[in-house]
This record gives sequence, C-alpha cells and structure tokens, in this order.
Amino acid sequence: MIPYGRQNITQADIDAVTEVLQSDFLTQGPAVPAFEQRLCELTTAKYAVAVNSATSALHLACLALGVGPGSRVWTSPISFVASANCARYCGADVDFVDIEPESGNMSVAKLRQKLEAARDNNCLPQVVIPVHLAGSSCDMKQIHDLGQQFGFSIIEDASHAVGASYQNEPVGTCRYSDITVFSFHPVKIITTAEGGMALTNNLQFAEKMRLLRSHGITRDADLMTEPSHGAWYYQQLLLGFNYRMTDMQAALGLSQSHRLQSIVQKRQLLAEKYHHLLAELPLQLPPLDKINKSAWHLFIIRLNDKTTRHAVFAGMREAGIGVNVHYIPIHTQPYYQQLGFDWGDLPVAEDFYERIISLPMFPELTNEQQKFIADTLARLLA
Repeated sequence: MIPYGRQNITQADIDAVTEVLQSDFLTQGPAVPAFEQRLCELTTAKYAVAVNSATSALHLACLALGVGPGSRVWTSPISFVASANCARYCGADVDFVDIEPESGNMSVAKLRQKLEAARDNNCLPQVVIPVHLAGSSCDMKQIHDLGQQFGFSIIEDASHAVGASYQNEPVGTCRYSDITVFSFHPVKIITTAEGGMALTNNLQFAEKMRLLRSHGITRDADLMTEPSHGAWYYQQLLLGFNYRMTDMQAALGLSQSHRLQSIVQKRQLLAEKYHHLLAELPLQLPPLDKINKSAWHLFIIRLNDKTTRHAVFAGMREAGIGVNVHYIPIHTQPYYQQLGFDWGDLPVAEDFYERIISLPMFPELTNEQQKFIADTLARLLA
C-alpha cells in the first residue's frame, strides 16, 4: 500500500535521539529550548513554546489570549476537530466561517460578511483561527486587517504549514497573527513523533503558555507570591497542564529541522508533477502559487462529479493506493450538531468535502508511484 503520508527518519535523526537517551535528561533538559530556538530562527518569531501536540498548543494559545466562558471563537469547518475543540476546552462558544472552494481555506469575503452581521447583532468574535489547509497559507494580511477593524485576535493554525511561505516570508513569523501553531505529527512536514509548538512575538503570551504547559508551576522567585522557602521551592500560580515535550521528541525535531528546506522542496516538486500528470482529468487541482508557497502537507483533488467519489476512493484503495479524505466538516460531527450546527449551514465547505480525495504525498514518493497513482485515477474516472 502506498500511504497518503509517511515519516522520514534518517540515521542522523536516530543518532540525535540516541544521544538524548544516553544523556542525563530525557525531559526538561536542553533539547527542548534548542528546538524552540531553532524554530524561532526558521520563522523569525521571537518566542516559541514546544508542547506535546498541536492540539495542546492551540489550547494554550486560546488561554493566552484570554478565551474562556462567554468568549466567541470562529474557525474553519474544513480542518481536524482540534481547530474548534481548543476553544471548547476553554468553555467558549465556537462558530465557523465558510471556505474558498479552490483552496479549502477560510474565505475572507465570507469572514467579512459574517463579521458585519455579528457587529450588527453585538456578537463579534474574540478570536479567529484560520487554518492553513494542506500547507497553503490563508490570506493572512486581509484577515489581520479585519482583525484590526473588528477587534479580534488571531491564532494561525499552521499545523500543515511549517516550511511554507506567505508574501515571501516564512509562515510562523506572526506578522499577521498573535500566535501561530505548528504540528509535528509523523505525517506532517517534520516530526517529533507527537508534538506541537506555539510561536509568538508577544512575551506575555509566551510566558503564560510556558507556565500553563507545566501545571502552572514556577520556580522563578520573582513570580512567587511569598519569599522562596529554599532551592527546592516552587509555586503553582495557575491551573495548568502536563503538556511538556520530551527531550527525545525535541532532539528528533531539531535534527529534522535541518532538512526542512529540502523536504519542502521535494514536496513542491511532487505537487508540480501531479499537476502535470493529472492536468487532463475531470477534476480540480489545488492551486500552485509561486509567491505564497505551500508546504504541501496534503495534495487534495476535487472531483467534478461528486457522485463518483465512493467508487474512485474504493478503486484507489483496492489498487494499493492509500488515499484519504481531509476533512469531514467539523460542524457536521455529532458533538457539534448537539450544539446546534447541522448539514446545510456551510454549503461551500460541505460541497468541498463531498468531492475531495487526498492523494499520497511524502518526499520518498517515486516517479513510478506517482505515475501509477495518476494512471489508476485516470482509469477509474474513465
């Protein structure tokens, strides 16, 4: 079976993890801050907070921005459920903004329309979470401009987009957002096995996320409410979580980060080859943007005739091609239906879902495998 995604582990990665295993620190050692510093260098963000998953990073980002009961958070319906769940963990209300059919990203026009209606009804969001689907950035400058106009904060869910660029700058610079979140799950661009990171240019946000990721506990005497009892002393200042990344994970991520550019370049070449191989088929291809470069975590095609998807999906799987679907619209999940959402609420996202298939996309995908995928798809669509 050709999987839709696959981690890439080199001997250098193995050596980096082995070095940690033979060191004095398996966790809370020097590898985590080194990995954080590396991501700051790659993105130009000032601060980075490594955690055990992108879900945890999204949760901490919401908390850092003051999301809580009574808050309103808007996000995209075409994403993994964590993009919305992070606000629900805080007790906030969640709503969704429909998408652009070409990219699957949040529609700026739909966002503006929804904001104008919310302003009239006195129910504007506190935070908006655009999702960079498949590794392609949303139009962050326009979303940022709307944030300035309507008074909301922005969390970029860039779980798919480490290594991508927007307006010739790396995604993660936080020029147009308060916090950016990356994922390092095995099928993402680089991996720490499980893991995530929140980046920001705001020291207050970074300090709060660092405190919350480790139980809300500090050993910093300057933050304590009374004089320290001694070198052993710590205080819990907030109700935090055990969201720490281990040094083993950080060492793997740090090693992989040195190949980030070459990994993304390989994915971009694969995307260009897919465009060449599939150009004549009855389907819509994801846009190729020479300025805002995707990291190509996923390669999502849209079938012209959505009634054929079941047969095409099954036929590809039967041929040994591990296609997938990214994603089932969040608002149609039973949990969110219980909150009042339903099919029909976001028609563009729902039509997008009914047509899409994710083709295999990982750096080791060969020319022969890509041609086999294209030929199989052509045969099934015929």
